[in-house]
Amino acid sequence: LDFLLTPHLMLAAGTAVIGSLQFGYNTGVINAPQNIIESFYNKTWTGRFSEPISRNTLTALWSLSVAIFSVGGMIGSFSVGLIVTRFGRRNSMLGANVLVVFAAAFMGFSELAASFEMLIIGRFIVGLYCGLSTGFVPMYVEEISPTSLRGALGTLHQLGVVIGILLAQVFGIESIMGNSSLWPLLLGFTLLPAILQCALLPFCPESPRYLLIDCNEESKACSALMKLRGTDEVSEDIQEMREESQKMMMEKKVTIPELFRSPVYRQPILVAIMLQLSQQLSGINAVFYYSTGIFERAGVSQPVYATIGAGVVNTIFTVVSLFIVEHVGRRPLHLIGLMGMAVSAVFLTVAMALLDQLSWMSYVSIVAIFSFVAFFEIGPGPIPWFIVAELFSQGPRPAAVAVAGFCNWSANFLVGMFFQYVEQLCGPFVFIIFTVLLLGFFVFTYFKVPETKGRTFEEISAGFRHSASQGADKYSAPEEFNTLRGHDPDL
Repeated sequence: LDFLLTPHLMLAAGTAVIGSLQFGYNTGVINAPQNIIESFYNKTWTGRFSEPISRNTLTALWSLSVAIFSVGGMIGSFSVGLIVTRFGRRNSMLGANVLVVFAAAFMGFSELAASFEMLIIGRFIVGLYCGLSTGFVPMYVEEISPTSLRGALGTLHQLGVVIGILLAQVFGIESIMGNSSLWPLLLGFTLLPAILQCALLPFCPESPRYLLIDCNEESKACSALMKLRGTDEVSEDIQEMREESQKMMMEKKVTIPELFRSPVYRQPILVAIMLQLSQQLSGINAVFYYSTGIFERAGVSQPVYATIGAGVVNTIFTVVSLFIVEHVGRRPLHLIGLMGMAVSAVFLTVAMALLDQLSWMSYVSIVAIFSFVAFFEIGPGPIPWFIVAELFSQGPRPAAVAVAGFCNWSANFLVGMFFQYVEQLCGPFVFIIFTVLLLGFFVFTYFKVPETKGRTFEEISAGFRHSASQGADKYSAPEEFNTLRGHDPDL
């Protein structure tokens, strides 16, 4: 039965995705006012110590201001499993907004208090919140979505992220809030989406899967499903959850170490981790870091607007992915995205290497950047976030989402910290490293990642159980994995 998008489903998914927008906004907001914030650091330092801040100290403080966000994200993402198991999906999202209030206060009043420490603490706290959101949002959206719409609605998380980044780029323009008088408001703006989400979440139902499987409250689960589906006929969903619940009762509680020890979970957690790494080690953050410099060398008079253009491409192709993911499938889109990014990275490397000799190569580099971003949003951008929730049944899902999120944030942190140093050593050939990584992830995806389109959570889990029961830590091909429905007694 193909369910239509009902008002309650749209409200619940849209409200949850505000957390994704927050992640995107706070990722991108710090870049535009860099020079202004560095001036604030220098002014504050001079006021305290009666001498200007040294270049090395300023670089260290700025790097800390950027990187502390990822540190908070790592800690937050690793806490997801513990929190959602105890408080549920909706209440966890609601409670997490307390962190945004504190973060916005610390960042927004840092200039008034002449304290760069407040700004850094605020970045850490909002990083904690974003780490939690990258776990809460995909998990909640996956669990409230009908099977036929799970991929499309799962893509909304990445759409929220890219819209957040685009908002940060637009608001960061000097004539709006990216100036010396309004930059604290730019950082504190994150409070407004938090207030909106807090106002809307009480009208959204809790995850029916959580209510039935974790809380054993079938009547509440039925009520939530009826709202989400817009029909009283939800017996099929309830029966699927009951069967999953019965299987869970025969299993002991799944901890994070158990994910790696058990052959049943080892395969899907490896796939989940590799997909997260394919997103962050693809070089997408490096390309965005490099883009302004490339646009400047290409003769673009206002490179900030060209960077916003890249953000628009980002958003458009996320929408494209949203509409085609249920028709094409997760695995093909991820493969297309990885190969497209690898080819774009080769063109970008060649264009940058020949930029001084051939002026027209600047246009090739711009096209390569836009192409790189477009292919990222077709597959590696949205798919790793929601496919993790698809690979696991209700029991191990919170632990798996926590591990996958932690790996994503850790890779994000490593790229952010060390890309500049690697780029200084390799110059334009730094993207050859990303090309090799992208091709490696392409091979892994081709041989190891199964298609999850149109399959229930229990069918996907049973496929991994069948594979593990063959006595091997690998399955021969995703195609075989997807034909197991007729061979596995659990199905």
